[in-house]
Order: sequence, then structure tokens, then C-alpha cells
Amino acid sequence: MAMGPLITAAVVLAGLNTLLLLPLVGVWIRNYSTFGTGLVGGLVLFAVAMLAENAMAIYFFFSMASFYSGDPGVQKVVLILRGLQFVAIAALSYTTLR
Repeated sequence: MAMGPLITAAVVLAGLNTLLLLPLVGVWIRNYSTFGTGLVGGLVLFAVAMLAENAMAIYFFFSMASFYSGDPGVQKVVLILRGLQFVAIAALSYTTLR
């Protein structure tokens, strides 16, 4: 079964989230090795957890597409959550990398 446009958009957002998180992990690991503070360590753990979550989401979108494509309401919620996550990660990326 082919993915609908909402789930396709959610997959794209999960991929963009992953791409945004990769440089954040690098910057925060470098900062942790320099400063060693708990806050930066927490940021590293946050980014790694978000990377794992987005990678699993992409995997499940492709391996369990029929689960997501069955209900349009679920598709909308998944897309909204991916969109909110993208906005949050983009804001962190902007403030970290500028």
C-alpha cells in the first residue's frame, strides 16, 4: 500500500529532523569535551534520543505503512507532531549554530 501525502510529509519532516540533529550532536559533543557541564551533557543526550526516535520513526513509516495509512486522523496527528518537532529542532539549530 502506498503512503498518502500526509504520511509522506511526516517522513520528510522526520528526515529533516535527523539532518538538523546531526550537526547539533557534533557541536554539543565538542562543547561537552571542552566544558564538561551537565547542561551540555543533557543536550547531547537529548539530541541522541531525538536522533534515535526519528530514525525509528522513518523505519516504522516504511515497515508499517499500513498501520499509519489506515486512519486519516492518525496521519494528521503524526504530521502535526513531526511539524512541531521540526520547529523545535530548527530553533535549537539556529541558536546553536549561529
